[in-house]
Amino acid sequence: MIKTALSVEKLTKVYLGDKKKTNNTNALNNITLEVKQGEIFGLLGPNGAGKTTFLSILAGTVIKTNGKVNVWGFDLDKNPRQVRASIGIVPQEVNLDAFFSPKKLLDLQAGLYGIKNSQKITETILKLVSLDKQANSYSRNLSGGMKRRLLIAKAMVHQPPILVLDEPTAGVDVELRKNLWENVKQLNKIGVTIILTTHYLFEAQEMCDRIAIINKGNLVALDTTKKLLDRIKMKKIIFKLEKFQSNLNLSMPNVKFSIDSNDSITVNYEKESINFEKLINYLKEKNLKILDISIDEGDLEDVFIQLTKN
Repeated sequence: MIKTALSVEKLTKVYLGDKKKTNNTNALNNITLEVKQGEIFGLLGPNGAGKTTFLSILAGTVIKTNGKVNVWGFDLDKNPRQVRASIGIVPQEVNLDAFFSPKKLLDLQAGLYGIKNSQKITETILKLVSLDKQANSYSRNLSGGMKRRLLIAKAMVHQPPILVLDEPTAGVDVELRKNLWENVKQLNKIGVTIILTTHYLFEAQEMCDRIAIINKGNLVALDTTKKLLDRIKMKKIIFKLEKFQSNLNLSMPNVKFSIDSNDSITVNYEKESINFEKLINYLKEKNLKILDISIDEGDLEDVFIQLTKN
């Protein structure tokens, strides 16, 4: 039976304003969701949506106004220490002591959690994040990608079953981003549940099993990545054609034709509104010879914009 790693029920956070100058701010409004053990769960939303407040409540740095939070079977109100012990938070900001080596940083972090020397797994964690060869180097000499992986290692010293990654690839180049995600996938394979926030929507689409989208404190979507993508109604097709007259008139019900050049046409239509074969036959009837077809089914960014637009 799959265990629930995290569950929140009607989670609400209200920041009280100055009675004379500012009104109260509802950062989270009755958020209810579950994260299953062993999945990679995406938490998405525009700036100011409430993601940071949500993560801060899990970390214990912000006190919720109402609702229930249960982490790995522990109630946040009744067992706050066990909740914190069940989560490893990887912050967006790189906050490392420049003159400590990765090994010393992890040993120090383990000590803060009260882990005895005999129970420390520093070498194992460094190997997991591919930093075993840099174990004794100064942190200031590590590359940007290595520093990001070291943050993940710090969050893993107490062996939490849940790892929260807050914008882990912000400011990281493409190659380092790829390496970082390989490390995350490796951690997930050994059983670590991953909760991820990112502004790179293609990453969420590639990495996440399920995704929650928050907007203005409200949960506006929660589903598998595939089902979210299935919400996209519009389909775009670019036809590369033999040269034709630019004054060509094209018209079909529920279809929008755009002539890009004298050898290219873009077609937009709702997926269920027309048969693709019918579209091809129509172009042939217009004496257009098709050389190439490029189909754009849409991506998570389209869903995100659709759900969060004003």
